[in-house]
Formats: sequence, structure tokens, C-alpha cells
Amino acid sequence: MSFLDLFGSGEHLRNLGHFAAIVNLAVVDGDINAEEEIQLQRFARKLNIDESEYSKVLENPTAFPIQPPNSIERRLERLHDLFVIIFADHIIEDQEAELIKKYAIGLGFSNETAEAIIKRSIDIFSGHLSFDDYRYLLNKE
Repeated sequence: MSFLDLFGSGEHLRNLGHFAAIVNLAVVDGDINAEEEIQLQRFARKLNIDESEYSKVLENPTAFPIQPPNSIERRLERLHDLFVIIFADHIIEDQEAELIKKYAIGLGFSNETAEAIIKRSIDIFSGHLSFDDYRYLLNKE
């Protein structure tokens, strides 16, 4: 029996693949810490991952392939989710940065675009905003 048979198709399979990528990022620097566990549970609820699927993904996150969304907005949302889990411990390690780059390319971004998005996202999540960016975010609804 394949994963497709077990878990259905379409959006739910994309969500499983995305959740597996999030788990991969959480475990890349060792065991899952308390902050990461809280974020993983939050993402599982957000992505409609039930308890049995949650356990299967934690056991072997590499068994779930990336299935990129069609829209750029959804792809950026997926990257945002990954940055939330990466910065749960307030730092980004080299392994995490490399893994998120691979994921961004897997989502369909070119190498150059992936690098630019990741660099900018690291600046944003680590609090290195310019005043113009800060002002823009404050004025955005």
C-alpha cells in the first residue's frame, strides 16, 4: 500500500509533504526542543495532520515528497512556515539554511530567487529590518 492510498490525494498530500519538510528542519540540529514541538503541533493542526499521520511523519519525514503549490503566494507561505520553525530557537544554523534552500528550489524557485528570498527572510526573522521595511510593515493592514 502506498502513501497515496493511506493519506488520500491533492491538497492533503501537499500538506503532508510540507509538514514533513518542517519536521526535517526541526530535527536537523538534533532533537526537537520544546519550542519546536509547540510549533510542530500548531502546524499539524493548521495543515489538518491527524495524530497517526503526525507520528508517521516524525518517524520518517523523508518518506513524504514535496508537492509544490501552484501559486507563488502559497509557495511563500510554505517558506514562511519553515522560517517560523527554524527561528523557534531564535537562530538559524548552516544545516537549516541549506535545507531550506533545497526546499525552496523543490517548491519551484530558481537557485538565485531562492537565495534572495532566504537572505531577506533571515534578515526579517532575525530582526535586521531597515527603517523603511519597519515603517512599511507598521502601515500595512
